[in-house]
Amino acid sequence: MYSSEKNVQILLSLLKEHGVKKMVLSPGSANASFVASAQYDSDFELYSSVDERSAAYIACGLAEESAEPVVICCTGATASRNYMPGLTEAYYRKLPIIAITATRPVAWIGQNRDQLIDRSVIPNDIAVKSVLLPIVQNKQDEWECNLKVNEALLEAKRNGGGPVHINLTTSYSLDFSVQQLPKERVIRRYYENSVLPPIKKGRVGVFVGAHSVWSKRLEIAVDSFCKKHDAVVLYDQTSNYTGKYGIPCGMFDIAGFPNFEIDLLIHIGNISASWPASSPEIWRVNADGEIRDTYQHLTNVFEMSEESFFEAYCDDTVEEKTEQYEKWYNAYSNLNNALEDAELPFSSMWIAQKMHSKMPANSVIHFGILNSLRCWNCFELNKSIHGYSNTGGFGIDGGVSSLIGASLAFPGKMYYGIFGDLAFFYDMNSLGNRHISANVRILVVNNGLGGEFKNSLGNVQKAGLGDSANDYISASGHYGHESRTLLKHYAQDLGFQYFSADSKEQFLDNLDCFVATDHKDKPMLFEVFLDDHEDVSSIDYLKKLGVHPDNQKIMSATKKVAKLLIGQSNINKIQRAIHKI
Repeated sequence: MYSSEKNVQILLSLLKEHGVKKMVLSPGSANASFVASAQYDSDFELYSSVDERSAAYIACGLAEESAEPVVICCTGATASRNYMPGLTEAYYRKLPIIAITATRPVAWIGQNRDQLIDRSVIPNDIAVKSVLLPIVQNKQDEWECNLKVNEALLEAKRNGGGPVHINLTTSYSLDFSVQQLPKERVIRRYYENSVLPPIKKGRVGVFVGAHSVWSKRLEIAVDSFCKKHDAVVLYDQTSNYTGKYGIPCGMFDIAGFPNFEIDLLIHIGNISASWPASSPEIWRVNADGEIRDTYQHLTNVFEMSEESFFEAYCDDTVEEKTEQYEKWYNAYSNLNNALEDAELPFSSMWIAQKMHSKMPANSVIHFGILNSLRCWNCFELNKSIHGYSNTGGFGIDGGVSSLIGASLAFPGKMYYGIFGDLAFFYDMNSLGNRHISANVRILVVNNGLGGEFKNSLGNVQKAGLGDSANDYISASGHYGHESRTLLKHYAQDLGFQYFSADSKEQFLDNLDCFVATDHKDKPMLFEVFLDDHEDVSSIDYLKKLGVHPDNQKIMSATKKVAKLLIGQSNINKIQRAIHKI
């Protein structure tokens, strides 16, 4: 029967799902688990060739004549080297040859083990894709095998086709007792001229990662799609979505709503700091057509423009449906009201709460990664405001420089930056750039350390490290240890107008000046000093609200967290907000 080696089972199952039947097999022991399993399955059409060089050329002829992909499979040692001439031929003729080479665990390479050679680097012109399948020992390994096999088999047919290489690790299992192959997730790729799959009945959502400014055509297409399919758009501040059916996803990302699952989630844009909803099926739409299995539920990839995709599923004659959007919007409003009445401590969340509605129309905001972006993701900005963050490399370096670079493009537009102290000081030398003009305004939230390593969302605090993380993980005590004069003198000496605040009252006193657009003689820097424990407590509060609005347990949960974070005096206000839910 089939081998007990799980990676062999996954490979065979997906070969069948992708319509691959023909195989030219060469003798050996390292590949015996695969070959014996294929031999057992009558769905495959098998041929034998002792000489691997000949096997590869046989596969070329068979693939060309049959117009079908062909598998070649060999053992370890130098057998795979003999595939190279035939695979070179396949590469330049774009023939879909799938070369499966068996290998012992690659950790043994270079340890004087017999019949073990290094295939980690291959010539550029023998395969369009090369993957390594590990021995499956857990769910993560299983996901990796599934993803890599799907990737390789799809590449064999992409852009006119070509050979691919699958390096199959074997444990030399002697167990051939498996009677049935597993049902594996299949990832499929669609193009502009493809017959597109139908959208099944169920809850549909669109999630937007970091995205450039939307065209009017895309905005209309997405809104038409939502109208037809009763869909909702979940976005963060880097999405730049401006349509009718959007919900800021930050609150849900932190709090989570267990009964708000999406049956089909359509993912557009690039790397995001947020993920607000679970879904058993994800479609990725991007002109690059690449497999990006970010959330491990990818089933379809659409290699086309976003406009083309949404227009293909639109029909303006359909009556507008908004039930899904209204459900999410009501939940967002209830959480927002609860936060408003809670009188949060002086924190990054409180700053975003008080500041977001005052931001000037048509301005641009650059956010530091993680906590700065996370807190602002909880609130709805004016649709004319564009937002960006360095989520590509997702490091703390360069955020201020990116802001300055953007400000050079349009001197008449206001550019704001929201950064934590670690991210700011890491990039503070950029303030000395002589091209900075008065359209730049920077808010520095200074709590004296990396707040990301002190909140309860991260692994550091979940591990119970507490304030012991300050010395070497959250980097407390650097950059003047919350000096009230260090950044002030630096900014003023470089020509910035400087403000500071260490209380809610001082912050509000300076806020109107910071966001005003009628005076632009100098760039501005607003430094806000926070206590790191208070800064993270607002995150904890929002997490505690993270229960379904219909769940009566929200009452007791709110009482508990309110007493912990904000004191008995404010509980009545929270209860009034809860009764609205």
